[in-house]
Amino acid sequence: MEKKCVSADLKNKGDVQSCSSYKGIKLMSHTMKLWERVVEARLRKVVEICEQQYGFMPRKSTTDAIFALRILMEKYRDGQRELHCVFVDLEKAYDRVPREELWYCMRKSGVAEKYVRVVQDMYERSRTVVRCAVGQTEEFKVEVGLHQGSALSPFLFAIVMDQLSEEVRQESPWTMMFADDIVICSESREQVEENLERWRFALERRGMKVSRSKTEYMCVNEREGSGTVRLQGEEVKKVQEFKYLGSTVQSNGECGKEVKKRVQADWNGWRKVSGILFDRKISVRIKGKVYRTVVRPARARGSRAEDVEVLFGSDKIGQD
Repeated sequence: MEKKCVSADLKNKGDVQSCSSYKGIKLMSHTMKLWERVVEARLRKVVEICEQQYGFMPRKSTTDAIFALRILMEKYRDGQRELHCVFVDLEKAYDRVPREELWYCMRKSGVAEKYVRVVQDMYERSRTVVRCAVGQTEEFKVEVGLHQGSALSPFLFAIVMDQLSEEVRQESPWTMMFADDIVICSESREQVEENLERWRFALERRGMKVSRSKTEYMCVNEREGSGTVRLQGEEVKKVQEFKYLGSTVQSNGECGKEVKKRVQADWNGWRKVSGILFDRKISVRIKGKVYRTVVRPARARGSRAEDVEVLFGSDKIGQD
C-alpha cells in the first residue's frame, strides 16, 4: 500500500511570519484512508475511552463539553462561590506523540497485538514531502508524532491521552478533554495549581509538553485577592474570558458575549444569501432549505437545543 503522503501547510492563529503559526496536514491516498477507517472501527470495539474524553467519541460533541462547563460555572456563580479553571494547551500535541509510547498505550488499552502491528505498519517506512508555493521538497521520514489529517489519528490520540491521564484526571466536569483541549476545574486556587502540576508531570514525562504561553487561567465569581496560578514558578496568564471549543465562556458565568457573537454570525450568514432569500423567482421551500443550511447553523453552533428558541426565537420559514 502506498505510504507516501504530501504535507501541506495551513495557517493557524498567530503571526503570519512565525513558523509556529502554521500546522501541517498530510494528504494521504484514498486507499490508506479507507484502510484506516476499517482499523478504527475494529479498535473502537475493544478500547473503552474514559468518560472525560469528549473528542471524536460516539454520541458526544463539543456541545456536551461546553454545556457541562457552562452549567458548572453557573452553579458556582449562583452560589456566590469561586470556581477556578485552567485551560491546558498541549504544544504540537499530535506531532509530539512518541511512537513507542503509542504502541505501549495501545497494548495497555487491550488492543490485540495483530492490530498494534497493523498500525505500526502504517507508520513504518512512510515517506513525506512538503508542498509549498515553489514546489515540493525531497522525500524524508518522520519518526515521531501522529499523521495530521489521518482518519485514524484522532482515536489513536484519544487512546494515548486516556492512558497518560489515568492517574491524574478527576470525574467530569472537574476534568474534561476534547482531544488535546483540557479543562481542569477546582474550588480553590491552590488545588487547581496542584492539579495542573500533576498533569504537567504526567504528560511531560511521557514525551508531551504543556504550552506555557497558551495555557490560561480563569476564576469564576472572583473575590478580591484570589491570586494567580503558577506552573513551575511561571505565572499562568489570567483571563476574564476564554474561547473554549469555539464558544466564549466568561468569568462572570454569563453568556452575553457568546449570544452577541451568534447574532452577528446570523446576520453575516443572512447577508451572504440575501440575494437568494429575496429573489421572487425562487420558491419559499428552496429559500427555507438555504436558510436552515446556511444561516441557522451559524447562530446555533455551541448552543443547547432547548435554548435556541429562547435566545433567538423560533424558525418557521420554508418548513411547509
